Amino acid sequence: MFARIVEVIFPVFALVVLGYLYARKRKPDMQVANRLNTEVFIPALIFGALASKNFELEQYGWLALGAAMVVLGSGLVAWPAARWLGVRKATFVPPMMFSNSGNMGLPLAVLAFGERALPAAVMLFFVENTLHYVLGPRMLNRSAPLSSLFREPVLIAAFLGIAVSALKVSVWGPLLYAIQMTGDVSIPLLLFALGVRLTQSRLSDFRLGVIGGILCPAAGLLFAFLAIQVLPLSGQQASMLILFGALPPAVLNFVFAERYGVEPHRVASLVMMGNLLSLVFVPLALYWVL
Repeated sequence: MFARIVEVIFPVFALVVLGYLYARKRKPDMQVANRLNTEVFIPALIFGALASKNFELEQYGWLALGAAMVVLGSGLVAWPAARWLGVRKATFVPPMMFSNSGNMGLPLAVLAFGERALPAAVMLFFVENTLHYVLGPRMLNRSAPLSSLFREPVLIAAFLGIAVSALKVSVWGPLLYAIQMTGDVSIPLLLFALGVRLTQSRLSDFRLGVIGGILCPAAGLLFAFLAIQVLPLSGQQASMLILFGALPPAVLNFVFAERYGVEPHRVASLVMMGNLLSLVFVPLALYWVL
């Protein structure tokens, strides 16, 4: 079992460490690469997975509900915790809710369960990412415009892919293959970019970072466990929801905090410590499900 867990997590963390070490030495400008990933490669990955013949929308409705339970339930736990810690809710609650379902969740799911798990992993990412773009900015700034949601290429690709699946539209095989090839670039680049981004984080608030790094996966696992008790999920979907619950805070939390000026240094500490502590929680989740 130990060897199997190492086989799953090693490629993920090896690419993160590679990005971190390279950035420490070369300090690459990842702006263009990250923009290509968010506007081209990740949308291609999502559309390719959702529009493929293997994706049946009706199979993932309960999984989507379970993902929403994990995200929103984690927020319910984090809300009083922020008050108890004396931390601004806008600083603490979003990182506890919105996890690294893209950078880490997608590759972990594929490595743990195989390529057949990609559509389900994309659905989990779609739910978390949509809730993040809908709720996240408004938790930081109540006047943040909702219209920006409809300009996000990732969400546009997801809605198009779901529409193609729901309407049973057949995408020309060579075109779909080209889109899927484009999407294959995204996962290694996501992990490398995460390592680069972590070099910009600082452990300026170590205690808060540790508490958040423990609370985020603990709350996620709690609500994932509750969800699989009440929802009719298949065995693999239940396992993927457990792994989803164990994920650390998303790097996007830091991006939003920086954009809206909500203590980005503290959010960076939460993100960095959360991702470091994922070296503990992710293997525990894998031991549970494998």
